[in-house]
Amino acid sequence: MQLHSLLISILMLSILTLTTNSMHAQDWPNLERFATDNALIKSNANMTDRVVFMGNSITEGWEAIRPDYFVDNNYINRGISGQTTPQMLLRFRQDVVDLEPAAVVILAGINDIAGNTGPSTIQMIADNIFSMAEIAVANDIKVILCSVLPAYDFPWNPGIDPAQKVVELNQLIETYADEKGHPYVDYFSAVADDRNGLPVKYAEDGIHPNALGYSVMEPILEEVVGVVLGK
Repeated sequence: MQLHSLLISILMLSILTLTTNSMHAQDWPNLERFATDNALIKSNANMTDRVVFMGNSITEGWEAIRPDYFVDNNYINRGISGQTTPQMLLRFRQDVVDLEPAAVVILAGINDIAGNTGPSTIQMIADNIFSMAEIAVANDIKVILCSVLPAYDFPWNPGIDPAQKVVELNQLIETYADEKGHPYVDYFSAVADDRNGLPVKYAEDGIHPNALGYSVMEPILEEVVGVVLGK
């Protein structure tokens, strides 16, 4: 009887985990999310020096919490909550390249570490990010690569212990950026604590920045964008 109850508990936990991960992974890869907005942007010839932000919920939430930052700077947010790097790759052309931006800001990888769309090695995650960068370069778009933000664990998928994996991924991204001559925006060093996590003062859930967290990230990025766009 006890074994039967244990098996039922394990089954229910597995179903809950799969359902939660599916909620965060979103549709694969949600290609129509920005279709209407993209069409309007492409028809607006007066919108110059476009900068597109490609990312996940950290990018999506940035505009939701700090909308004036995007409006005032002519920034285009193309973050989708829960997405991993292969999903971003599949929509990179229509959500970045087709908008003909001057530059793209790529902040990605944390959901891959969380396993939102299945297990991935750190090198696989990095290679997907590098592929996005290479597609941008091939289309004369300047690339700004960002460090993944620190994390202790994932509220939707606990027990993964991502802290060291984030460090390893950031090392690969920074090395690639140096080799290719792309700017590397080091958010990680600005907000990580001595356990390589994201303090509550910057993100109440330990993952998604709050207004204070984004306000720390913004001047770091602005310095780089100014150089890239020659401002």
